[in-house]
Formats: sequence, C-alpha cells, structure tokens
Amino acid sequence: MNALIVTAVGSYLLGSIPFGYLLVRIFRNQDIRQTGSGNIGATNVSRTSPPLGVLTLLLDAAKGLAAVSLTRILFPGQAALCAFAAFMAIVGHMFPVWLKFRGGKGVATGVGAFAVIVPKIVLALIGVFIALFLIFRYVSLASILTAASFPVLAWILHPHNPPQMLAAITASSVLIIVRHHENLRRLIAGTEPRFQRRRG
Repeated sequence: MNALIVTAVGSYLLGSIPFGYLLVRIFRNQDIRQTGSGNIGATNVSRTSPPLGVLTLLLDAAKGLAAVSLTRILFPGQAALCAFAAFMAIVGHMFPVWLKFRGGKGVATGVGAFAVIVPKIVLALIGVFIALFLIFRYVSLASILTAASFPVLAWILHPHNPPQMLAAITASSVLIIVRHHENLRRLIAGTEPRFQRRRG
C-alpha cells in the first residue's frame, strides 16, 4: 500500500483516540462535551478534574508521538512523511470520527508529534508557551501565539529542511489557530475566562 495512504490513515486513527472524553466518561461518568467549553482537550478536562487533565495532556501528546514514531519505523529516512504524520495526528485529534468529528484543538498532540521531528524547536516553544501563559493567564492566547511562532522558528533554525516539512508545520499551526476561533472572538470581546486552578 502507498506509504502516504498508510501514514495518513494510521496517524489519523491514532490522533482520533479521544482520551479526554474517555477518561472523564470512565472515572467521572460524565460527558466532557457537556461541561465547560465542551472541548475534549486537557484544559477543559482539568476544569472537571485536574489529575485527569494532566493525564489527558500526556496521553494526547503520546498519541502524536506514537504516530510519528511508527511512521519513522515503517518508512525510515523520510522526514517529510513524518511531518505529514504529525499533521494527520493533529487532524485526527481535532476531527475524530468516533465523536462525529467534534474533537480538541490539537496543541498537546502537536507537541508530542513534532517533538520527535524537531525536539529543540518544540522545547523552545514550550518555553514560549509557559512565558506567555504566566504573563497573560490565558491558555488560549498562549496556544495561539505559540502556534503562530512555530513556522517562523522552524524556518529560522532549520532553513534547509524539506519544503514539505515546513508546509506540514505551517498547516498544523494554521489549523490550531483556526480551531481557536471561538477563543479569539472572546479574547477580542474581553469575555475569555482566565485559567484558574479548581478549588476543592
């Protein structure tokens, strides 16, 4: 079977595993889509249960890492294909077939996926995210600005990477930003809630 098709299907299916939804359903017997922002990602899960939020974050990152790692094992030496696998894992997380294509925003999955490909850049991006979050206390704003800086850093620090890789990085960043469109509207309107640790 064509390597591109295998990568696309396999990475999408891995990315589409809705860990946030499953964890909240199993441990709290709730539908995370009916609480908070309705998102299945770690930020919304943490509003219901901080420990489950952390676990969701780790598992969402792990499925992105797994998608790229498996692609690297199956098709060694194909960096651009690995970047495509990262992109498809993010797509799977955002649009999981199991939940009628209503998923998360892809940040944690993207971190795990691209950490295999450009680990130094991802480490820098994590630092950028933490700094922005500590300054503004908005997870959404930190995520949007960090995603926007990813292609710029990739181009500056790795200018000789295949253009297909930069295209996958840019497409992933744009998709993550677009998925934050509701947050962007609330940020502009001044109604976006700041992140607060759950008490009790």
